[in-house]
Amino acid sequence: MKKNKTSKNWIIKQHRDQFFKKSKIQGYKSRSAFKLIEMNRKFRFLKKKSLLLDMGSCPGGWSQVANKEIIRGKLLAVDIKPMEKINNVDFIKGDFRDKEIYEKILLYFNNKIDVFLSDMAANTSGNKELDTYRTGQLCLDAMGLATKILTKEGVFLSKIFMGSTFKDINEKAKNCFKRVVIYKPLSSKKESKEIYIFCKGILKI
Repeated sequence: MKKNKTSKNWIIKQHRDQFFKKSKIQGYKSRSAFKLIEMNRKFRFLKKKSLLLDMGSCPGGWSQVANKEIIRGKLLAVDIKPMEKINNVDFIKGDFRDKEIYEKILLYFNNKIDVFLSDMAANTSGNKELDTYRTGQLCLDAMGLATKILTKEGVFLSKIFMGSTFKDINEKAKNCFKRVVIYKPLSSKKESKEIYIFCKGILKI
């Protein structure tokens, strides 16, 4: 009974959420689309010819936004969950940490990309500290891959949560990138510890 009540409350909150409503009206697969729209307006990193990797892409809101900006580039979405087809977006189902998936990504882009997006979050376990830690580790793993395949002035943008791994993520970013900005979009829920780390320009490591 309690679980049903919690689910009902979540549905009510979603319908009261202005960004949830806007996503339905504008045809986006998730409200997170507006986070990327806002961050692109601030940092201006989505270009017509961008080679872009959307990691943790499901259900596809970020891929939809990127697809509107990228006209003559390439867009690859990757997720362990299946994702519905989006025109002009290629999709690989799998874990980027698996060698086979990693090699498929490299082959698709011929080893280099301009933009690496990651909206990945660990599956919730009910333990917020553990979930924050796991999401932080996903960010660190993604950042490690990004430093190998981004172009010299490439961009890495990732979700993180304020918590135990924040310091490590921030320090690693500053050691790997010329510019590092911590940013919380207006469309990110106020009560959420979710923030984003924007990184640009690979440093020689």
